[in-house]
Amino acid sequence: MFDIGLQELVLIFVIALLVFGPKNLPQLGRSLGRAMREFRRASDEFRSTIETNLQMNEPDPPPASPVATTEAMPATSTATAEALPDSVLDPHVPQEAAADPPPGEPYLAQRGAKLFHGRDCGWVRRIAEPERVYFKRVSEAREAGYVACPTCEPWEPA
Repeated sequence: MFDIGLQELVLIFVIALLVFGPKNLPQLGRSLGRAMREFRRASDEFRSTIETNLQMNEPDPPPASPVATTEAMPATSTATAEALPDSVLDPHVPQEAAADPPPGEPYLAQRGAKLFHGRDCGWVRRIAEPERVYFKRVSEAREAGYVACPTCEPWEPA
C-alpha cells in the first residue's frame, strides 16, 4: 500500500526509539495496535451496516410449495432428476414473456422501498398489488426517489 521497504522501516524504528525512548516504545506499540484493531472493528461494522441496508428491500423468498415440486418432476424421476424451473427458484430470471406485454405501466416499485423494477423483473411478482407504485417513465421513478433495480436495470429506449 505505502511501499515501505526494509531500510525505511529500520529508519522509522530508530527515530521512534530516539524520540520515545526504550521504556515508552512497548506502550506506544500496544496503544497503536489497539487503535488499529478498533479502526478495523469500526470499518467492519460500517460495512455490515451498509450491506444490511442494501438487502433491506429484498423480501424473504417464499417457501417452495410441495405441489409445485411434484408437478415439475415426473413420477419416475429420482432426486437427481429435473428440479423446478429457474424462473420459480431464482427471482433474477425474468418471467416468461407473454405474446402481448401485460397491461399497465412499464415500471413499478414497492411502497417504502428504494428500488424500482421493470415489468418483466423477477422481483415484481413478489410485490403485493396494494403495495405497488406504478410509473410510466424511468425519470418519474427517479424523481420520486427510487433507484433502478440492479437485477433488471430498467431503462427507456431512446
